[in-house]
Amino acid sequence: MEVFSDYGHALASVMIFTLVVLFLAPFSAMAKQGKGLAPGATPEQDYSDRAYRLNRAYLNGTETLPAFAAVTIAAILLGVSPFWVNLLASVALVSRLAMLFVHLRGLGKPNSGLRSVLYVVAWLCMFVMGIMALVAAF
Repeated sequence: MEVFSDYGHALASVMIFTLVVLFLAPFSAMAKQGKGLAPGATPEQDYSDRAYRLNRAYLNGTETLPAFAAVTIAAILLGVSPFWVNLLASVALVSRLAMLFVHLRGLGKPNSGLRSVLYVVAWLCMFVMGIMALVAAF
């Protein structure tokens, strides 16, 4: 639909993030299965454990995806400037992908490190998009 063509980067960002989360699901499940855990079980909280980090990365994605999709789609439907929606959605996506890389590689500290900074960058992008959508609604 031509009406949404100006928001191509934002829509692609939502799709890419969705596909990444879907891609992580079976790898998280296999890592947990490899540790002998039942479906739905959570690995022990040990940041040095690859299965724990993979599971947390997957869960972080499933926790963030609904908010990311909601603010992005709301901003598009309410006609927020395509420049800002595309920019904020793209920065949020890049930040989330970098956070995923840091998480999966076990880089930095478990708390208050680079992963936390990347999380806040993506969160701020989503928050600003949400505020812009609210302003556009009224």
